[in-house]
Amino acid sequence: MFPGSWCLILGTFLPYQTWWSRVFKCQSERINIVVWMAINIFLFVWFYFLYDVGERFVYTRHILGSALSWARAPAAVLNFNCMLILLPVCRNLLSLIRGSFMCCGRTIRKQLDKNLKFHKLVAYMIALMTVVHIIAHLVNAERYYDSRQGDYDELSTILSKLGDTPNSSYLNPIRSTSTTPTLLVFTSIAGLTGVVITLALILMITSSMEVIRRSYFEVFWFTHHLFIVFFAGLVFHGAGRIVRGQIATDPPHDPEDCEDKADDWGVDVDCPIPEFAGGFPQTWMWVIGPMIIYVCERLLRFFRCLQTVRYRKIVIRPSKVLELQLMRNGFKMDVGQYIFLNCPAISQLEWHPFTMTSAPEEDFFSVHIRSVGDWTQKLISIVEQLPEGSQGPKLSVDGPFGTASEDVFDYEVAMLVGAGIGVTPFASILKSIWYKFKESNPKLHTRKIYFYWLCRETHAFEWFADLLQVLEREMEERGLGDFLTYKLFLTGWDQSQGDTCNGSCR
Repeated sequence: MFPGSWCLILGTFLPYQTWWSRVFKCQSERINIVVWMAINIFLFVWFYFLYDVGERFVYTRHILGSALSWARAPAAVLNFNCMLILLPVCRNLLSLIRGSFMCCGRTIRKQLDKNLKFHKLVAYMIALMTVVHIIAHLVNAERYYDSRQGDYDELSTILSKLGDTPNSSYLNPIRSTSTTPTLLVFTSIAGLTGVVITLALILMITSSMEVIRRSYFEVFWFTHHLFIVFFAGLVFHGAGRIVRGQIATDPPHDPEDCEDKADDWGVDVDCPIPEFAGGFPQTWMWVIGPMIIYVCERLLRFFRCLQTVRYRKIVIRPSKVLELQLMRNGFKMDVGQYIFLNCPAISQLEWHPFTMTSAPEEDFFSVHIRSVGDWTQKLISIVEQLPEGSQGPKLSVDGPFGTASEDVFDYEVAMLVGAGIGVTPFASILKSIWYKFKESNPKLHTRKIYFYWLCRETHAFEWFADLLQVLEREMEERGLGDFLTYKLFLTGWDQSQGDTCNGSCR
C-alpha cells in the first residue's frame, strides 16, 4: 500500500558525481523550505513597511496605528500561500512535471514526492497568518468605532466624519455612531466573507487530523471540500475595500502641511478635503491560475473514473493479502507508480492509494492489498464471498501517478528497502528487470541491485518468493549472479508457521 510502510533508498555511485552534487541532493529539501520561507518573510516585511510608512496611508495610520500594517502584511502572505495550496494536490500536474518536462533535473523532480508535506506546511502558514490578520482587523474595527465616537483626538474625529456630507469620500467604514464593530463584521462584504473563510478554514484543519482521517474519512472528505467555499469567499473578500487610502486630488492635499489644519480643510485653498478609496482587489489574481489548474485536474480525474475497469485475475494471498490483476483501455504505467482505487459498493467517496506490483511490460496492472483498516477489510470480505470465476465488485481507477522509484534504472547501483506490504513498488521493479533480461540484448544502465525486505511473518515471503527465485536463476544463466543481492529479514517468529522461505532467504 502506498505510501505507508515502505522506504526507497537510491544510492548513486556515478563516476562523474562530485562531493558538491551529493551535498546539494541532501540539502535540496531544506533549500526549498528556505526559499519558500524567504519569500514569505519578504512579502510580510515589504507590505508591512508599505503600509507603515507609505504616504498614501498617513491618515489611515492616524486612526488605526500599527494594526493597519499588522493586518495588511499577513494578507500578502496569505495571497501567496493560497496560490500554492492547491498545486501540491494536483497529482496529474506533478506526474506531468516528473515524467515529461525534462527541463527539471532529477533532484528537483524528487522533491515532488514531498508534495503532501508541503501542502500541510502551506496550510499551517495560512492558519498562522489568518490568526494574525483577524486579530489585527478586530483591533482596527474597535479603533474605527472609537474614532467615530470621538474618543480620540480631533483629527481622528474629523477623518471619521468625512463622507457625511454629499459628494465627499470617506475613510472610516463605520458610517454612524450606532454601528458597532460586531455589526460591521457581519454586515460588510469584507467582514462577512472573512467569517465564512475562517469557519471553513477551521473545519478543514481540524478534520485533517490523522485520527479523523483514518476513523471518519467521510467527515474529512466533506469538510475538506469546503475549500470551494474558502476560495469563493477569498475572491470576494477584497471587494469590500475596508482599508482605504488617500487618492490624488487637484489641488493636491499634502498631509505634512494640512494635518494640523483639519478645521480649515476645504476653506484653505492649499488644503482641500482629502479623498479616499479602497485598493483594487488583488487576491483573485493570485489564485485564479491555480484554481483553473485544479478544475482541469478534477475534470481529468472524473473522466478517468468513467472508464471501465476489468478483472483479469483475483488471488487471495497468505496473510490476508488480496492480489487484483486489472485491465483498462489505454492504461500505461512505469515501475513503482501508484493508482487510487474506489469501490462504490463500499463508499462513493473513499479513494485509496496502492502501489502497482506489475511491470510496464505486462498487458495488465496489479495491486496487492493487505487487510488494514475498514475499507480494505470490506473489499477483501466482498471478494471472498464471490462465486468462483466471477468478476469482482465495480472499481474506479485514477492514475497512474509517479514516484521516485521511476528513476531506479538511471543509477548504476540501487538499494531497495521494503517493509511488509511496502515491498510492492520493488516487485514492479524486479519484474521489469526480469522482462528486460528476457530480451536478447537488454539495455540497462543499472549494474547492481541490493534488495532488503523485512516482514513480521514468514507467510508474507510467499508473495514474491517465486519471482525472486526465477529472477535469481535468470541472472545465473546469463553469468550475472552478482547483479541481484537480496536479503529477507523476519522480525517476528511463530514456531507453528515453519519456514516458508524455501531456500530463498539468505
